[in-house]
Amino acid sequence: MTVAARKMREKEEMKTLVLETAMKLFLDEGFGNVSIRRIAENIDYSPATIYLYFKDKDEILFALHSAGFEELFRRQRAIPATKDPLKRLRKHGEMFIKFGLENPEYYNLMFIMRSPARKFEHGEEWNAGKRSYEFFRNDVKAAIDAGVFKGADPDIATFSLLSLVHGIVSLILRKRCGMMDQSELPKVAKKAPHFVMDNIGVTA
Repeated sequence: MTVAARKMREKEEMKTLVLETAMKLFLDEGFGNVSIRRIAENIDYSPATIYLYFKDKDEILFALHSAGFEELFRRQRAIPATKDPLKRLRKHGEMFIKFGLENPEYYNLMFIMRSPARKFEHGEEWNAGKRSYEFFRNDVKAAIDAGVFKGADPDIATFSLLSLVHGIVSLILRKRCGMMDQSELPKVAKKAPHFVMDNIGVTA
């Protein structure tokens, strides 16, 4: 391995260490309570070292958000193509729930944790999140155009369905399902979106 290649690998390893440490601290202590110094203390480096990779903690949070949405988008693109828009929409919902339950730390950062980072006040910078949302909205609109959810507004339908699957993931991750048989929870979570669609006059 060349010197340049080794340095590049070490740089990437350091960035990964910072991101993993920051993620845990943000979730455990809250974004507003965590400083660059606090992150540095947890990896036994000086704050100056972290500033070589990230200019502030907003940039660290933004990098974590982007990584989470990149993985979500990768899974969205992997949904099998089908001529049946409702079937694709159902698969999209299942994928979203599976992503959230398999990636609880990322999901918390992306959708649950309060994060008043300045970068998120500028919509034009949040391309990863917007791209994922538009991908889902396109699937919803295709279903509407095909006669599913007749006369529905695409934005209202998209937000409603996203809220449904988000609510399912959030209840499970926040452990608010103690009243249920836990062994049945995975099956219930998978079938819940279908129940809602089936009972608002939508059938496969």
